[in-house]
Amino acid sequence: MPKLHISLAQMNIALGDVNKNYVNAEKLVTEAARRGSQLVVLPELWSTGYALEQAKELSSPLNTGMFQQLTTLATQNKISIVGSLLEKRGLEVANSAAFFAPNGRTMGVYRKIHLFRLMEEDKWLQPGSSPLTMDLPWGNTGIAICYDLRFPELFRRYAVEGAKVIVIPAEWPLQRIEHWRALLIARAIENQCYMIACNACGETGDTTFGGHSMIVDPWGKIVIEAGEAPVLLTAQIEMDTVEEVRARIPVFEDRRADLY
Repeated sequence: MPKLHISLAQMNIALGDVNKNYVNAEKLVTEAARRGSQLVVLPELWSTGYALEQAKELSSPLNTGMFQQLTTLATQNKISIVGSLLEKRGLEVANSAAFFAPNGRTMGVYRKIHLFRLMEEDKWLQPGSSPLTMDLPWGNTGIAICYDLRFPELFRRYAVEGAKVIVIPAEWPLQRIEHWRALLIARAIENQCYMIACNACGETGDTTFGGHSMIVDPWGKIVIEAGEAPVLLTAQIEMDTVEEVRARIPVFEDRRADLY
């Protein structure tokens, strides 16, 4: 599959209002499918925002609640969906991005490894313990969530494992949006892969999120980028570009993994 059609559903999340957020997401997913997208990416914690004090009540186990609704939505629209949700895991809650295939099957679940202490994630959530790459129709794909972007080791691991695409749902604040843009471009360049990043936007609770959802190609060029308002951004990427860039500058052949 040399081409991949993607939509990024940049949302203004209503804090703790699961029903309102779902209605919004449903419209965006349906429109993404109408546009012919094979994949739609939702932001981090798109159904709740950082309503973490209510995490236990707002979370649900895999294959139930909002996870089950996304399975249905993916199947109805014949589209892959990824975005993170609060997942109940026994007595704990994780920030989990499940990847739903167009047949509704869960291809994998990535649980956020690096919890963001500035938003008290460490107080309410359980950190994930394993990276995730999946063999998908368009190529090997990794998932990371928001704050993970500041930890290049995770992305290098994905690239070494063969990831051609890394998907990042996020709630990245407006006041640090230049970090978001710089880090996405850097991760794309250093790992010679596509970065597909969907951020929240507008006010949610007492935080203003920065938008600027974007796709960055393996050369570090921005394919498409949103502004700061809610929008469904759609673009097509050429998967062959990954191999072309990796052949042009053979970074992975020149690594000195024996030294570091």
